[in-house]
Amino acid sequence: MSQHPSSLSIEAFNYDLPDERIARFPTEQRDASKLMVYRNGNISDRVFYELPEFFDSGDLLIFNHTRVVQARLHFQTPSLAAVEIFCLEPAGAHTDIPTAMLQTGSADWLCLVGQARKWKDHDVLFWEAGPLKLWARKGERVLDGYKVHFEWAPSTFCFADVLELAGNIPLPPYLKREPVAGDAERYQTVYAKEKGSVAAPTAGLHFTERTFEELRAKGVLTESLTLHVGAGTFKPVKASTMAEHTMHEEEVIVPVELMALLAKHNGNITVVGTTSLRSLESLYWTALRLHRAPESELPVMKVHQWEPYDYAEEACLPYPEVLDSLLERMRRHGLSSLHGETGLLIAPGYKLRMADRLITNFHQPQSTLLLLVSAFIGDDWRKVYEHALENEYRFLSFGDSSLLFKQ
Repeated sequence: MSQHPSSLSIEAFNYDLPDERIARFPTEQRDASKLMVYRNGNISDRVFYELPEFFDSGDLLIFNHTRVVQARLHFQTPSLAAVEIFCLEPAGAHTDIPTAMLQTGSADWLCLVGQARKWKDHDVLFWEAGPLKLWARKGERVLDGYKVHFEWAPSTFCFADVLELAGNIPLPPYLKREPVAGDAERYQTVYAKEKGSVAAPTAGLHFTERTFEELRAKGVLTESLTLHVGAGTFKPVKASTMAEHTMHEEEVIVPVELMALLAKHNGNITVVGTTSLRSLESLYWTALRLHRAPESELPVMKVHQWEPYDYAEEACLPYPEVLDSLLERMRRHGLSSLHGETGLLIAPGYKLRMADRLITNFHQPQSTLLLLVSAFIGDDWRKVYEHALENEYRFLSFGDSSLLFKQ
């Protein structure tokens, strides 16, 4: 690594984002959003449905097919005070999100609680509608939130059913509005599958079946992985340097089929969204670590914030080599997917190992997502964002898109 990003000041990644440039609502048609294309220092303005023009036969396009759950629950205390519970992740140390979603009868989750002071420790909150009765009890304080114990009836319902019946779509806080009819569908990609995110992988919101048909007609390969997006994606960087910022960890699942394809792939690799990029790069570092580990070690993803920056460049093998090694280990252990967590921070000084192109929206000032964009295209991120501001691009989750070619 040429530079360790721990000394970076987030102030260096600031820009003026007028409030009126934040897209409060999606475009009427998903693929009618603007598409900025950045390649070799040049910028062109296109429309998202023109995206397939930039792909050739044999190119690989990778998506995050996580599905946003209706993670916001509204209750009233016995004194009729409104309390919002935002479910973040399972409270059990060894409970993954897919397993937690299938729990029946009761579950413990780590949650953010709005108006927590109005919720007395002895109060059990109750919600009822249709066939579902739901109880919530506040537990111990955990960092910025609380451990909350839920029970429900009928006990045959799983927790995913409970959220579907009782919850609301968790729109990003910077939209500063309540959900409306249509948000549950539009704050979800058309290919969303694995339930578990509390925020959408928004780069994928622009894709339509028309886009996929045109990509397939050109011979473009498409594959998926899963990163369950946590609320930490909205966490602002408040530290003066990145050394003082703790990156949130998120659950990742990568199928063996994708690893096998990547190990032998010779064409361009394009990732849809920062979550797909973090997942793919985390796959590389996991494969490299396991390549050097004892043969008996179980293949599990666990990538810490600064881990990749500790490797000397000569120790970083080509990705097909380490993926072949990982695949062999996966087969020995009879595993169909690599499962675990990543807290990887991609920032200037990071060398991309696998992705050639990135499809992404326009991100908040002083955010880790903007650091990732800067790592991908260098200091030209300012040129890209200035162009977007000068040419009426819409920003953030429901905003417009960009196709960035790696510098």
